[in-house]
Amino acid sequence: MTGERPVGGEGVGTPGAARIEAISVVIPHYGDPAHAQALIARLRDQTDAPEIQVIVVDDASPQPFPEVDEVEVVRRAVNGGFGAAVNSGARAARHPHLLILNSDLLVEPDFLAKLRREAQPWQPAVCAPMLLGHDGATQWGGRHFPRHRHHIIEWLTPLARFRTRLHEAVGHDTRCVEGAVVPVDWLVGAALLVPTAEFTAVGGFDEGYFMNSEEVDLQRRLRERRIPSIFLGTVVVHHEGGGSSDSARRVRWVTQSRLRYAAKWGEHPGLLRAGLTGASIVNLVANALRRAARRDVRPLQIFRRELAAIAHVDIEER
Repeated sequence: MTGERPVGGEGVGTPGAARIEAISVVIPHYGDPAHAQALIARLRDQTDAPEIQVIVVDDASPQPFPEVDEVEVVRRAVNGGFGAAVNSGARAARHPHLLILNSDLLVEPDFLAKLRREAQPWQPAVCAPMLLGHDGATQWGGRHFPRHRHHIIEWLTPLARFRTRLHEAVGHDTRCVEGAVVPVDWLVGAALLVPTAEFTAVGGFDEGYFMNSEEVDLQRRLRERRIPSIFLGTVVVHHEGGGSSDSARRVRWVTQSRLRYAAKWGEHPGLLRAGLTGASIVNLVANALRRAARRDVRPLQIFRRELAAIAHVDIEER
């Protein structure tokens, strides 16, 4: 894997790397506090767990997170998105390792013990467990660095029926299955263990991303410091995903974040925008045929919505 820090024959990290004895857990909150409260309760019930500091970042939520014993609540005045929320929490972190968790995770009682055991040999590294939806399907937590073709293929709705065969084509690393432990290009940010000093050294997340792509951007910068990303398929968590935003807004944020990422890393965002626009035209034709077959679909409405997501616009609200 290009830029990977060399490791030993068994995948062992740097000798003398800091042991994972204490972890600062950062949980961004926006929306219903019940999700984060349930996750905190599960973290408190962990068996054989390292010492943890729990930090909840209230990202100017319309439903504020309540004060809870033994939980540090950081309250942001402005909603800045996922990366900004995590950065605010990380500034309050006291421990050598940072565990970033989405609030909509379901973890087993031995999650922290397993994560520490499996991640320790690779330190210093970014580590993440396998993500399963609540339906039991994998969410492909390990990915290849984004390429325009990944996003364009994903944008083509006529290919949706073939998604089970297109994982590599849209950037999923199909080695990342339950039980596998492998270095990957990047890991989905729903559950990330990161050395706090390394996170701080690269300036944390780029807050120019509102939501999506901030974790791959972070891991590219960490890779420049020879910090690899390791998928831990021996540790499993369940993840709902998309719980704090509606789908139309989420498509807009994802698309704009991908365009920002392309511009930042020299991937020519204009080519991505043109490719997505071409894919939208294909979608329009396909939806028009479905409409002619009396399917309940609105081709022009969908087309306009897709073009609006592709257009370069400022993201001002969640």
